[in-house]
Amino acid sequence: MTETETALSEELFKIAPDVELADIDRSADLREEFDIDSMDFLNLVTALGKRFGIPMPEADYPQMRTFNDLARYLSSATS
Repeated sequence: MTETETALSEELFKIAPDVELADIDRSADLREEFDIDSMDFLNLVTALGKRFGIPMPEADYPQMRTFNDLARYLSSATS
């Protein structure tokens, strides 16, 4: 697992601690996979933005639908 994926997993676990991260479908919609609402998603994005020191504007949220999408977004924004 990359540093980005590890950070994403850790932040997701804070929001949805009952979900087994190893069993998730990385290509499924995060909100459905983790049963999180829009506020939880906003908290996730805010935490990741702070953790990596990058802006994550609302206009980019469609690029963050799945675990894989969000990991790619973070990787490209931090490289």
